[in-house]
Amino acid sequence: MNDPEFKPFPAPGERLAPCHPSPDTLALLTRRRSATAITMAEPGPSADELDRLLGIAARVPDHGKLAPWRFMVFQGEARARFGQILGKVFSASTPDATDAQRCFEAERFTRAPLVIAVISTVLERHKVPEWEQILSAGAVCQNLLIAASAMGYGAQWLTEWYAFDPQVKDALGLRSGERIAGFIYVGTVNDQPVERPRPPARIDHWME
Repeated sequence: MNDPEFKPFPAPGERLAPCHPSPDTLALLTRRRSATAITMAEPGPSADELDRLLGIAARVPDHGKLAPWRFMVFQGEARARFGQILGKVFSASTPDATDAQRCFEAERFTRAPLVIAVISTVLERHKVPEWEQILSAGAVCQNLLIAASAMGYGAQWLTEWYAFDPQVKDALGLRSGERIAGFIYVGTVNDQPVERPRPPARIDHWME
């Protein structure tokens, strides 16, 4: 990678700092806001940036070192080809849909130059609880959002109906125990998202 700020990923066994004081990171987390996929455009991440993005995404808590997730990347013409599958599945399940609705469904993946499916690959009947494995996949999605923002791209984590449709899952080749944790849309955004109302955090302090 040509980025002079890039620091390579550590090698196994390498000593790492226990913390990384960074006001810039705190500012990013304080003001991070998802962009909507419909506002995204080219350019998307380069091949080197994509490799780094996925490498960062994988650096999450992972009890048992199971890596209970995998990535499926949609770029270029693959987005439209997969969109045709979405369009056919939608049309079959919604026979009274309008042409505009069918077109919208077929073009979902072309809303952004890059779409990354994070697939939760839970190992059933394992000593590591399934819930922990699922949470690890969710952390992968959040890492993607944060890393994309830090790279200068907008990102949005979506599921929508096609993340749960059995025919779509079959088309993606999902195996037993696999589910779609999310589709992460990534692209260049020139518009500035508006902060949304956020409910206050519910906080309790346990006292014996």
